[in-house]
Formats: sequence, structure tokens, C-alpha cells
Amino acid sequence: MQTAPYEIDPYNPPMARKLSKHRPSQGARLVALRKAAGLSQVELARLIGETQQNVAYWEQSERPPRSDALPKLAEVLGVKIEDILGEGQLPARRRHGPVGKVQRLFDEVARLPRGQQEKVVQFVDALLAQFRRAG
Repeated sequence: MQTAPYEIDPYNPPMARKLSKHRPSQGARLVALRKAAGLSQVELARLIGETQQNVAYWEQSERPPRSDALPKLAEVLGVKIEDILGEGQLPARRRHGPVGKVQRLFDEVARLPRGQQEKVVQFVDALLAQFRRAG
């Protein structure tokens, strides 16, 4: 029986394949910004009107994203274009509060009429109270 070169922790299984080569600093920077925004590659791609394959390429490449994609990336990630292209320290997130899917849902709720917003707030409040009691 062959053994694996390393053991897999059953409580923390690997979620993505490991890169076989070193990730370029440009790609690593974009990965860090995307994860700080709480987005997957698929979610980021959808929000900026690109394919997941393009986002994956930018994250694994030495080349920065195309110039037409940079403003969209900066807006969705909540940073300046210079922060995406820069070599220095990663910026602190400018937005406070929920990120990713939760933020998008709250943005959609904010566009609803006031009465419907109140119903959503009541539902979320009741759900959170239930989780507090259980936890």
C-alpha cells in the first residue's frame, strides 16, 4: 500500500490545488485583495464582467490585468488602481462592514422600498436572535 507524501487533515481538507510554481508578486497581490474583499474568483469575475479564467490568469501571471479591467477591479475590491499595481504594502480596506455576498445583499435591500426593507430587517433580526440563543 502506498502512502501519501503528506497527511491530509480530515478536519481541514485542502480546498484548492497547490500551485506547482511560485506565484508572481503581481498575482499574489491580486489574490490577497480578492480574499480581503471576501470574493471567490467566480464572484469577482461576475462583478467585473470577466471570465473566471481571466481572473485565474491574472492571479498566476506576472502581467497585470488589462487596463480596461483595472477600474472595475479597483471599484469591486474597494481599493485604488495603484494599490492593485503597486509593489508596497497592501492597503487596508477602505470600506467597513460586511464584504462579499453579504454586502451585495445589503446593497440590494437598500434599494427596496422602506416597508420591504423593514420586513427584511425583522427577518434577519429574528434569525440572528435564534443563532444567539443556540450558540
